[in-house]
Amino acid sequence: MNIKDSIQQKVSDIINNLYQIQDLKLEVQQNKTDFDGDFTVVVFPLVKLLKKSPDVIGMELGSELTNEVEYIESFITVKGFLNLKINNSLFLDNFESTYQDFGKVDSKNQTVMVEYSSPNTNKPLHLGHIRNNLLGFSVAQILEADGYDVIKTQIINDRGVHICKSMWAWEQFGNGVTPESENLKGDKLVGNFYVEFDKNYKSEIATLVSDGMDEETAKKQAPSMLAVQKMLLDWENGNPDVRMLWGIMNSWVYSGFNQTYQRLGVEFDQVQYESNTYILGKDIIQEGLKKGVLFQKEDGSVWADLTDEGLDQKLLLRSDGTSVYMTQDLGTAVERFKDNDIQKLIYTVGNEQDYHFQVLFLILKKLGYEWADQLYHLSYGMVELPNGKMKSREGTVVDADDLMQEMYQTAKDKSQELGKLEHLTEEEKEISYEKVGIGALKYFMLKVDPKKKMLFNPEESIDFNGNTGPFIQYTYARIQSLLNKANFAESAITKDYAINDSEKELVMTLSNFKEVIARAAEQLSPALVANYVYELVKVYNSFYQNNPILNQEDQNTIQFRLQVSNLTAKTIKKALALMGIGVVNRM
Repeated sequence: MNIKDSIQQKVSDIINNLYQIQDLKLEVQQNKTDFDGDFTVVVFPLVKLLKKSPDVIGMELGSELTNEVEYIESFITVKGFLNLKINNSLFLDNFESTYQDFGKVDSKNQTVMVEYSSPNTNKPLHLGHIRNNLLGFSVAQILEADGYDVIKTQIINDRGVHICKSMWAWEQFGNGVTPESENLKGDKLVGNFYVEFDKNYKSEIATLVSDGMDEETAKKQAPSMLAVQKMLLDWENGNPDVRMLWGIMNSWVYSGFNQTYQRLGVEFDQVQYESNTYILGKDIIQEGLKKGVLFQKEDGSVWADLTDEGLDQKLLLRSDGTSVYMTQDLGTAVERFKDNDIQKLIYTVGNEQDYHFQVLFLILKKLGYEWADQLYHLSYGMVELPNGKMKSREGTVVDADDLMQEMYQTAKDKSQELGKLEHLTEEEKEISYEKVGIGALKYFMLKVDPKKKMLFNPEESIDFNGNTGPFIQYTYARIQSLLNKANFAESAITKDYAINDSEKELVMTLSNFKEVIARAAEQLSPALVANYVYELVKVYNSFYQNNPILNQEDQNTIQFRLQVSNLTAKTIKKALALMGIGVVNRM
């Protein structure tokens, strides 16, 4: 228990003893260095209950606390705020326990599965996928740091109309090209044909409309769309030629995805494929029909009626027997709980799919799966650019590989402009450019609350000042330089030391890290970790500016300040790792 929690508990006990009010927790705030006292207790909630003035209540509580709690030295009351002065030894004890317990985790004995990425095999990963991957991977890291066992997974959407569009376009316009013949990543090659299909499709619609057909009918009757729908049916019926082309083009895409994942620094423990799970989904739907939970229309299509729950009717199987996304998601969920002992399944998917998951969870519940209550949709806001939204089929997306390369180049240009890395070897510079560039991208994405829509500005993200990844990485490197210069070696925490106010603030900030991880795990929000590490860096830099470290005569002072610097560096490194961000020792 950190100091703040300990004080809050003592205050609650005394309120119970003095006023016979049980389980009331008053707000306890850590004071900044320019306030009297180390902590403030807000007593206003007691005013109505006790019908006493806040100053009287503050005096009563303060007197009792100083009598009962040995580490509280003194108090003053200021307009309803009770300010407490804490004994130095408590801060040193707190720092020692934080130092010794760093990285220790109590197991929750629960397993959580986190799904993220889950791309389609008809195009390369783009900016939206980057936020998805970074958010899902970071949430998994945070849950693990909070004591959960975590399974990181993705479902690859490797079948369907959208996949057939790329396949059909390659057959029509590809002339046998391959990633090798074009010297192009496989996912990009396939994505080019997805764009090519859309151009051709729009041209066909325009022709049909000019011949007198209405636009809606033209969209359905366009030759390329009819061909793609037939291709999907042939695929589901096991046509060997279609299946062979599908396998070849998907293998190109997987190779490209893996290169992107590697540079982005994300990984998976399990991978599922829609081409397998949609069959299981069909079986579940047949079972639902037998139970009367689902119903079939005259054209043979199968639906779920959710009107009693305030929703609508949801299509689960088309009239020709082909499946939809919901079919696959039903099968995937059932398989995951069947094959894994998991207590929670988190889907990391954008908020434009809120309705989809509301329906999915409800159907699973109606089908009788008890674990349906353990499903959670981590809904996040879309990423936009200064010039607006992206559209894959029109080829106006920001490619993930291109963006990462741009971040690397921007980091390189800025570092050279500022002369930050001149003292490094060329190899060290290249490593730094990559870690700073990709780190800036990750931090910028994750510091925003997941639920909020965000505007991504690459130039703004790479700044060595302010709330950015490079600023935090630079502070870590500065501490490493200090520790190396001092030949620092870890040793027992000194007890005979008069800790000052800025050191107290830093010690308290460091002791809050475990609590921040717990809150971030509960809220599934890496933004809490990002905001914490930025605050920590600001507090450390203030401490560093105002407290000389190596040019001290007193060895206790030098050692303590090196120890607190060392723990700060460890905490920065761990916090960044929870966001998938690396550090560099020299910048």
